[in-house]
Amino acid sequence: MGVDVEKMSPRAQAVTGAVTGGLILLAAALLLVFTNFWWLIFVFGWAVFPAFGVFARGVAGLVETHPGPLPKNAKERELLGVLREHEEVTPTGAAMETSLTVEEADDMLKELATKGHLDVRVRGGGIFYGLWRSESAENQELEEDR
Repeated sequence: MGVDVEKMSPRAQAVTGAVTGGLILLAAALLLVFTNFWWLIFVFGWAVFPAFGVFARGVAGLVETHPGPLPKNAKERELLGVLREHEEVTPTGAAMETSLTVEEADDMLKELATKGHLDVRVRGGGIFYGLWRSESAENQELEEDR
């Protein structure tokens, strides 16, 4: 028919595949019931497979574009992933690395620090939040600063 399936949206692919496949199956049923040309099903039946393929591609595209709801702790996991990667972070730095806003990152970091999960460090007028370090690592850092 000259339809470029690749350029169609996933929704259009699913609808096109379902309608085309449905019409082919309806025509096959009508051939079986009302005529003696049942053998035409074998001639035109091959068209069901591409229609099913277009339908399946459309449904798969719809599933990919509409992910399920995020778990409640997804943002916290993002934030902790940044902390693991960078050792310490500011609220602004966390917002740049995650999908959080600066305000959300600041609130979450403050909450984690208040509960004792994070260490708060002040350096150069900035507040940095980081994972707790062992005393030997802190002593080693102090010696390096001297």
